[in-house]
Order: sequence, then structure tokens, then C-alpha cells
Amino acid sequence: MGEPGSLVTGDRAGGRRWCLRRVGMDAEWLLLEDGNEVTIGRGFGVTYQLVSKICPLMISRNHCVLKQNVEGQWTIMDNKSLNGVWLNRQRLEPLNVYSIHKGDHIQLGVPLENKENAEYEYEVTEEEWDRMYPCLAPKNDQMTGKNKGLRTKRKFSLDELEGPGAEGPSNLKSKISKVSCESGQPVKSHGKGEVASQPSEYLDPKLTSLEPSEKATEVHVYPGSTKVIELHHKKQKASNPSASHSSLALFRVTMSRILKLKTQMQEKQVAVLNVKKQTQKGNSKKIVKMEQELQDLQSQLCAEQAQQQARVEQLEKTFQEEEQHLQDLEKEQGEEDLKQQLAQALQEHRALMEELNRSKKDFEAIIQAKNKELEQTKEEKEKVQAQKEEVLSHVNDVLENELQCIICSEYFIEAVTLNCAHSFCSYCISEWMKRKVECPICRKDIKSQTHSLVLDNCINKMVDNLSSEVKERRIVLIRERKGESV
Repeated sequence: MGEPGSLVTGDRAGGRRWCLRRVGMDAEWLLLEDGNEVTIGRGFGVTYQLVSKICPLMISRNHCVLKQNVEGQWTIMDNKSLNGVWLNRQRLEPLNVYSIHKGDHIQLGVPLENKENAEYEYEVTEEEWDRMYPCLAPKNDQMTGKNKGLRTKRKFSLDELEGPGAEGPSNLKSKISKVSCESGQPVKSHGKGEVASQPSEYLDPKLTSLEPSEKATEVHVYPGSTKVIELHHKKQKASNPSASHSSLALFRVTMSRILKLKTQMQEKQVAVLNVKKQTQKGNSKKIVKMEQELQDLQSQLCAEQAQQQARVEQLEKTFQEEEQHLQDLEKEQGEEDLKQQLAQALQEHRALMEELNRSKKDFEAIIQAKNKELEQTKEEKEKVQAQKEEVLSHVNDVLENELQCIICSEYFIEAVTLNCAHSFCSYCISEWMKRKVECPICRKDIKSQTHSLVLDNCINKMVDNLSSEVKERRIVLIRERKGESV
């Protein structure tokens, strides 16, 4: 994980913040920002990206979501993850929202074989910002932004490497700037008199028309020189000759700009001659000096034009040679490119096989963890079944010992309770009283008999859960006793 320095701005300093503190570590804590939804997973579109070094498929692409409800309480939701989200050791139902509180334990995924704890376990806590800040994990979008910044810087450095070559052999810009400054000094030096102001006002429009020409020359000459350097690199790399044709077109545009500038210099010379006729004889030296400067500028422009023309002719020859050279290289490199493509395809195939083997191991680890969980669930079911059988056995004992008539040794049929509180079947006690009018158990005189509906209902419901043989036997006894009573 990267440095957390770029997580938040300085206005967040101070105060307490909610976060998920990773158990056993003072790093990779997850900040819960108020009003923002926090998503966790191994994918790219989440707030915090968790990439497991032990088992990469343990965390799903969008594993879980944490957000605040209307009351401001933080909640967590399992977003249909493969290995689940556990809150206080209880697995959460997918797509159901659960509230979390301070001190709650959150587990993402299941423990691997021979390990007691999962790789990602957190505790919900509220800490001071100064205490929390050094331990925070960077967000996924911030890590992506850093990578983009690195790519931008790398591209900029490549542009800087090509930058010095863009100056070219021509120094036309510096020459024109120098001549313009020198020609402007005599005009500005006339600070007194009407004679000095008259040439200055007359020359200003021409100087204004000169400046755009300088800018135009600067814009078109420098890219042409850059294209020459790029052409040198492209010849080494066997590039497309269409770029060279565009470079030639730029040089021709530059020539037209130079010719236009030459025309403007001639107009400037005519203007100086007109000023010479209108000024007094005392300023003739300055006029001669300005005329000489303009002539120098004109000669420089002519020299630059000749250089550009020579470059164009040389480039045309170079372009023809380059096209022929490229055709030869395409024939020679055809087989080499095919070999490289085959080698690259083989490497990609090997990388894919390695990735598949790693995925297979990861799936085996997950299956083992799932099997372990199923075995634990099976043991719990067996325990529940044993407890159920024990309860049924206890119920049978109660039926046999407490709900049987002592006279017929069967479950009570139409139970009757005597005045001494002992219960018997209605049929059995009636037959008993034909011989003796006393309780068969305590030998007290029988003074009253009361039918017990509670016992009858309880016995009928319990007999319904017993075997079919017991049910049929009871039905036969009830029919026999009713027949005898009739």
C-alpha cells in the first residue's frame, strides 16, 4: 500500500473520525468519510482495493458496501460476495443492510486451511485524526491518479529531449529582434523638437507591421527544424514517409513567410527614403544609419531564404532515398516481425498457463475452506439431531411412567381423577369399583370421580407422534371398551 499523505487535504486536520482498524496492524486502516459511500473489493471501481497476496480470489471485485443511513448510523452490506462478510463472527445475508457500532468485528472472507483467522479482519473504531492519519490506506482512485501522473511526467520528459533540437540552425528570430532594437534606439533618442517626432510617427505603422512578421517567422521556422530532427529519428526507425512529406510542406510555408518579410523590408526602405526627404539636414546621419540597418536585415533575410531553399532540395533527395530504404526494410523485416509475433504469442500462452495454475490453486484453497465449513455445519446438525432424539426418549419415558393406567398398563383412555388425586381409565376404575370402592393405589374410599380433559388432549397429541403400531393398538382398545360398555 502507498503513502497515505494524499488521502485528504489539510482542512480535515483535527477531530475524531470513524474508521475500520485492521486487526494486529498499524497500517492499511480504512477511513469512513461522513456522507460518502465506501466500497471495498479487488476491482478497480471501488474506494479501497484489497489484493490478497495469499489468495487473490478470496476478495470479490465489489465485496461489500459501507454507508450511512438517514440517522447518520454507519451500515454494512454484503454485495453478493463469494466468501462472505462476517459481523461479530456471524455471516451476513447478501444485499441485507446491517448497522455497525464501535467495537464491532468485521471479517472479509474465510480463513484458509491451517489458519485460525482470515487475512482481512477489521475493528470498527473512532480515533483522533492525528492518531489515525499515519495509518490510513490510500484510496483506489488516488493510486490510479499517481500512475497517470507518472505516465504524464514520462511523456513530458520525452518531449523535453526533443525540445533542444527544435531550435534548428536558423537564428532568424534573434537577428530580427536585435535589428529591431537597434533601429528603434535612434527614433526614441529624439526626445525634443518637432523634427524628431515627425519620423517617429511615420515609422511606427511599419514597425507594427514588422512584429507580426517576426512572430509568423518564429512559429513556422521552428516546427520545420523540429521535423528535420524527427526525420533523422524516423530514418533510423524506418517510419512512414508521409511525415517527411508534411515536413517538406512546412518548409515551403516558411519560405513564403520569408518572402513576405522581405517585401515588408523593402516597403520599410521606401518609408525611410520618404522620411529622409521630409526631415532636416541635421538628421541625415541617423537616416543613413537606419537605412544601413534595414539593408543588413534584408541581406540576412536573403541568406536565410537561400539556406531554406537548399534545405528543401536536400530534403527532396532524402525523401526519395528514405522511401527506397523503407521498402527494402519492409521486405527484410517481414520474417523477423513474424518470428517476434510468434515468440510473443508463446510468452503470452505461458503466462496464461501460469495464471490458470495459480487460479486453480486458489480455487482449491477456497474449496477446502468451504469443505471445512460444511463439516462444521454437519457436526452441528448431528448434535441437534441427537438432542432431539434425547428429548423424544425422555417424552416416551414420561408417557410410560406417568401417563399409564396402573390397572391396565396402557395410556389413559378417558382419564378420570379420583378425590385422592390419582388418575385411571374410566373403564378400568368402573370395573375395579365392582369389587372394591377404594383407590387401587392409596386405598382411600372413592367419593368422587372427575374426567380430566387435559390429560386426554395431551395423550392424544403425544400419541400422534408415536409409531403407527401404538396408534392402532390404542384405537382397538377404545373400540373394545366402548362395545363392552354398550
